[in-house]
Amino acid sequence: MKKILALFLILTSALFCISAGGKAEVPSSNTHPTVVLRFPTAGASGALYSVGAAITNMWNNQIPFVKASSQASNGGIDNLNQIADGESQVSIAISSNCWQSFYGTDSFEGRANPKLRVIAGLYLNPNQVVVTQKSGIQTLEDVKGKHFAVAALGSSVEGECSNHFTAAGLKYPDDIRAEYISFSDSAELLANGQLDGSWIMSGIPAAAVSQALSTGCHLLEIDEATIEKLKAEYPWYVSYTIPAGSYPNQNEDVRTTAIKMVMFCSSDLDEETVYMLTKTLWENMGDLGESQSSLRGLSVNDAVKDIAGLPLHDGARRYYEEILNF
Repeated sequence: MKKILALFLILTSALFCISAGGKAEVPSSNTHPTVVLRFPTAGASGALYSVGAAITNMWNNQIPFVKASSQASNGGIDNLNQIADGESQVSIAISSNCWQSFYGTDSFEGRANPKLRVIAGLYLNPNQVVVTQKSGIQTLEDVKGKHFAVAALGSSVEGECSNHFTAAGLKYPDDIRAEYISFSDSAELLANGQLDGSWIMSGIPAAAVSQALSTGCHLLEIDEATIEKLKAEYPWYVSYTIPAGSYPNQNEDVRTTAIKMVMFCSSDLDEETVYMLTKTLWENMGDLGESQSSLRGLSVNDAVKDIAGLPLHDGARRYYEEILNF
């Protein structure tokens, strides 16, 4: 009789530990061991650093077993390398860089990270091309022979310059007089006429663009043919409109391209942790948007759109299946 009772208890325990889908239940948030998360963002003076700080602070307050901290970094490519190397656990980058990291192309040549997993697609990061009025530049093709700031060599923004100028028919960088400096560093050169234009990828409105358009510059529209060519060649581009009035002296809509900002991690991060990160992120997005303009108005309905076909983490997928019947 004792043997029968023991066998019954073993079977009952086993059935209790198996979920309806046939998987062992993951630890609940009350019993989960502490998880330490490093979240690299970008430069400490940039908007992305503030976004990371707000998100990690929210996680610390909402998830008992999480201890998260945002860190300054050199931006998206650095963030992806840190996740691949296990130095950090969660971060944000544009989906193009995530795709390149996953497949080991471009800046990640020979260093593919097949463990990269998406937590959420966030906001669209538009390309903004600023040119001086006196440059006479009206199209991307007109930049040929002009003095133009393309950001740091090998950076995400410089990659955008390469893709767009090539799609417009220019031989990049040979056809332009390239300056490998950031948009913020180019502001004074634009103002005094030493530069004809500069490229920035940033949420709207960007303070640096507002300043430039107040001092004799305008936004350059990207033609539809170039946009469609880019969308056909790369899986991450979407069409985007900068609404009239977004900046000083901008009286008309400006057509351009944009790339989704993606929150990502490694598949090594456990399912319950990522489920809770995803769940609390979207449940608190309204509050986050009050202090972070780039997160304002985001909807969970768009969380898995425009992410360049990258795989979701199982924990994130579990949440989206509950909310979106994904």
